[in-house]
Amino acid sequence: MAQPDDFGFGTQIRKSPYFDATVRWGATGFSVYNHMYIPRDFGDPEQNFWNLVNNAILCDVAVERQVEITGPDAAKFVQMLTPRNLSKMEVGQCKYILITNAQGGILNDPILLRLAENHFWIFTEPDVSPLQLQGPQSGKIMQALFGDDILTLKYYWLRELELDGIPVLVSRTGWSSELGYEIYLRDGSRGDALWERIMAAGLEFGLKPGHTSSIRRIEGGMLSYHADADINTNPFELGFDRLVDLEMDADFIGKAALKDIKAKGITRTQIGLVLECAPLVGPNTRFWDIHKDDVVVGRLTSAVYSPRLKQNIALAMVNINHAVLGSSVSVMTHSGPCEAIVVERPFFDPKKSIAAA
Repeated sequence: MAQPDDFGFGTQIRKSPYFDATVRWGATGFSVYNHMYIPRDFGDPEQNFWNLVNNAILCDVAVERQVEITGPDAAKFVQMLTPRNLSKMEVGQCKYILITNAQGGILNDPILLRLAENHFWIFTEPDVSPLQLQGPQSGKIMQALFGDDILTLKYYWLRELELDGIPVLVSRTGWSSELGYEIYLRDGSRGDALWERIMAAGLEFGLKPGHTSSIRRIEGGMLSYHADADINTNPFELGFDRLVDLEMDADFIGKAALKDIKAKGITRTQIGLVLECAPLVGPNTRFWDIHKDDVVVGRLTSAVYSPRLKQNIALAMVNINHAVLGSSVSVMTHSGPCEAIVVERPFFDPKKSIAAA
């Protein structure tokens, strides 16, 4: 078995409160995000996908560390950050938001949590470490941990709770497009105990340690920032009109620019693609050019083979004139040109009925 000290990027890389537990439970590879280790390998990524969609996985996502906003002007300040209208957001509610710059480009797409009237988290506060418990059995595991009342927690809402004296915040959110919960640890010294407590409760329900699944993410059409969006991407190009309220009285960063973009219309848009070539071995690690009649008309941003759909599926950004459903384009993959068909996205459960169940 690998030992916790076997993974070495140096002491400048922080370990999460769950690091030692993930190694004990079989993590064999890590990446670095926000100067912290994040488990990326518990064996076969396809098996990780099946564990997620059939039962449940527990993921260390403590790398999600951003800001806490408090004070009498907290709500006004948070609204300045996003084009989404937050005027009806209640205490205990979560919202998926876009944070835009002055040019209307997307800086990030976090979950906003409202803990109190003047208390917000964007991702988490500095001393909080989230876990993701995701998959169809996650509700039963949460019931075993917290009792029947946890099943009344609605999609995109939160509660502050304790588990065996461990202070946590629980939200009905996650980055999987499956039924799931995020459990925010508020005492970093209890990470090992929390991980083991959840795994023990979940064993009878098939719970496995895991990592966020690229396969399920792309099936669900979920964005990966820096891959599918960046500061040069605006919300309208991604079809996120519902997250932009240009008519509300409140001002926000990028409002004037987004009004101008909407008035002029977009010139490119995100699409789904099915690649008609041999199954891809892992996700793409480079952007792949998309051609139509020998002209570059866009680029593929995320691609993977879905064993459930038995297709190579991808997200791409193309010239709006080439976003016609059913039309064909050519993608320059790492192994050469590949014919691809423009399709609807998400590729699976487009109404998110599984996650909202």
